[in-house]
Amino acid sequence: MPEDDDDLPVAAGDGAEPEYLPLTDVERIAEALVFASAEPVSEAFLAERLPRGTDIGGVMRRLADAYAPRGVNLIRTGDRWAFRTAADLSFVIRKDENEAKKLSRAALEVLAIIAYHQPVTRAEIEEIRGVQTSRGTLDVLMEAGWVRFRGRRRTPGRPVTLGTTTDFLDHFGLEELRDLPGLEELKGAGLLSGRIPPGFAIPIPQDVEELAEDEDPITQLDLEELGLLTPGGEAEE
Repeated sequence: MPEDDDDLPVAAGDGAEPEYLPLTDVERIAEALVFASAEPVSEAFLAERLPRGTDIGGVMRRLADAYAPRGVNLIRTGDRWAFRTAADLSFVIRKDENEAKKLSRAALEVLAIIAYHQPVTRAEIEEIRGVQTSRGTLDVLMEAGWVRFRGRRRTPGRPVTLGTTTDFLDHFGLEELRDLPGLEELKGAGLLSGRIPPGFAIPIPQDVEELAEDEDPITQLDLEELGLLTPGGEAEE
């Protein structure tokens, strides 16, 4: 049985010895799986369909390097992979006739607060902004698929906590939340005024897919009691 580093074992049932698959074939299978999917493909999904013991990250990084100079790039968003038009060629792609409505300043502020401070409650968002946040603003962000209900905070009133989604990362071309711009980057891009208060700092975003210690899962009953729905109209598990 070959033991070349370029060959990977393919699991065989009934106690039979595994067959070996060339690494190039493994990469082709991974490439086909991502290409055929309408949504970003998780590494767990790939692991179920590639030979046992495959270094999924290594395979996908090699594919990403191969596609880097091409018109279509393979990009990583969280633990998911997808093909996307190269950023420098986006101007040649025809825009949809029904172009997405631009976000209001209030929606952008709320989105930024959720991205940098998650998990965060509506009351905490309003404390940071200094003004009330309308339900419509949150609805817009949820309909876009960029914000989700995470859970309920273990404090009086058990407020709902909010966080961003994988679609948020995908839309803004981020691999993970820690890729969000920091203070110096925001200043360099002219997104912060020159009159920054002393001691002002931007929090370091944390990738917090799992519930925090002070969060409880949000249930269907919670959504029904609060009148809350996810963007698809179904309760999050």
